[in-house]
Amino acid sequence: MEHFVVSARKYRPQTFKDVVGQQAITNTLLNAIENNHLAQGLLFTGPRGVGKTTCARILAKMINSDGTEKADEDFAFNIFELDAASNNSVDDIRNLTDQVRIPPQVGKYKVYIIDEVHMLSQAAFNAFLKTLEEPPKHCIFILATTEKHKIIPTILSRCQIFDFKRITVKDAKSYLKYIADEQGITAEDDALHIIAQKADGAMRDALSIFDRVVSFSGKNLTRQAVTENLNVLDYETYFTSTDLILENKIPELLLLFNSILAKGFDGHHYIAGLASHFRDLLVCQNPSTVELLEVGEETQVKYLEQSRKASQAVLFEGIELANDCDLKYKSSKNQRLLVELCLMQLASITFDGEKKNSKNFIIPPSYFAKIGIKPIPVNKDTKASSQPVNATKSKPVSIENKTVKQSVNTFETSRPTITMDAKKKVTSGLSLKSIRAKKEHQIRQMDVVVDETDLPKDSFTEAQLVAVWNVFVKELEATGKFNLASILSIDVPKVNGTAIQLEFPNATNKLEVERESYELLSYIRKELNNYDIHLDMTVNEEMEKQYAYTTAEQFEKLKEKNPAIDVLKKTFGLDY
Repeated sequence: MEHFVVSARKYRPQTFKDVVGQQAITNTLLNAIENNHLAQGLLFTGPRGVGKTTCARILAKMINSDGTEKADEDFAFNIFELDAASNNSVDDIRNLTDQVRIPPQVGKYKVYIIDEVHMLSQAAFNAFLKTLEEPPKHCIFILATTEKHKIIPTILSRCQIFDFKRITVKDAKSYLKYIADEQGITAEDDALHIIAQKADGAMRDALSIFDRVVSFSGKNLTRQAVTENLNVLDYETYFTSTDLILENKIPELLLLFNSILAKGFDGHHYIAGLASHFRDLLVCQNPSTVELLEVGEETQVKYLEQSRKASQAVLFEGIELANDCDLKYKSSKNQRLLVELCLMQLASITFDGEKKNSKNFIIPPSYFAKIGIKPIPVNKDTKASSQPVNATKSKPVSIENKTVKQSVNTFETSRPTITMDAKKKVTSGLSLKSIRAKKEHQIRQMDVVVDETDLPKDSFTEAQLVAVWNVFVKELEATGKFNLASILSIDVPKVNGTAIQLEFPNATNKLEVERESYELLSYIRKELNNYDIHLDMTVNEEMEKQYAYTTAEQFEKLKEKNPAIDVLKKTFGLDY
């Protein structure tokens, strides 16, 4: 069997012109060589597979070339490659510095390429500092790394730094097309584009994927073969999903998601891809941003067609929902349910049913449907009017005990006009103010019942009131409402006709009792059989001073309750 050489090695660039996607760096290095401005310490940094080591080798060959060498001359005696991942000790750096002093036998320069230089130990870095700062004239160091932040600043300050960028999808696809033509392989444009996207900016990864797919599909490289071999979701999956979302077909959308999971795909990958698909559709809606769409020509036509079906508002909301699901996915306990809920929300964005548009109507549309009337939605830009619409003839229509005018037209059913009261305020159900208003409303309702119904009004004494009061306080303590129980114990209630007079040291205590006055009055009225009883509360700030006792005053109070405390104090000579 013939020995196979992978494309990454077979098509490794031999000149700077062959390097893909790094024109700025290659032009800089060429100009530096021509103008004799090449630094003796260079640092090539960037992601994996973007050409750092390749450029270092090309540079090492170019600076030794004078035009008289053979075509296949590689100056192997002048180029030394050191893998810092396995040679990262101080001794390895000392051996390197010993070799540096020896001049080259062929050519003008000795070039030391130290790959993965960030793997050197701290001691090795320190041992390398002096040599890197003042190397011999015949020596050039090229350091390569994917993690520049791990290199100590003293090394960085001694090097000329070149930041290699990721290979764009367009550049990677063009180079893959060139290699496919060289090998006599027929490849679809979309197939090469998927490979370039999967490589994530690394040309070496793109060539490795290309070799794998060619081994799978042979000389004909199709989009279907690429997606099947790489186990990636095809564009068609997202086009179908978006069509179902725009058509509000929730069952079909959930079945599609189930089939995606059955093929072994991750729900996280699917929802993230759906968000990217919405972004691409949004990009297609503006002619000036179409160039941001990195897809093949055939797929670009499909994107343009589908982008006309969805509005910007729908796409913005879709991106927000999908991105929110993406953020919550890892922390979710039920990840499949999370994605399914997101899909149902996406499919409900353009749903034009009663639940979606009910907020635009004062009375639910279902009510009007029962009586055969088409309702008028209340929009922000239009104000409701008391005048009938298309009024040729009007008659009253009763809606929830309120009469509005209905217009009668021979061509369409008239619509009732509802007048909004702009001064009416709505109170939140979660605010303290709304809770207090609810309690006051309940008390007012109770008072109305007393006015309208002949309820008992038995007489009672202050002693009876105090007894019932104390029982209510004990029930509060039994249910855990100690704060309210202590407030009700501050003052002994007094009777003035049917009014219960209470005096509190501050307004806060009064407010707390007012909030719970409904339950308090209900209990007392029922126990004393008098429904005319009401509270008469006042605030006396002088009372608050009585509770700021000194230690001596506290002792006297305790002594009044138990005289034995004074004997205990004198016996043991205790302080207050």
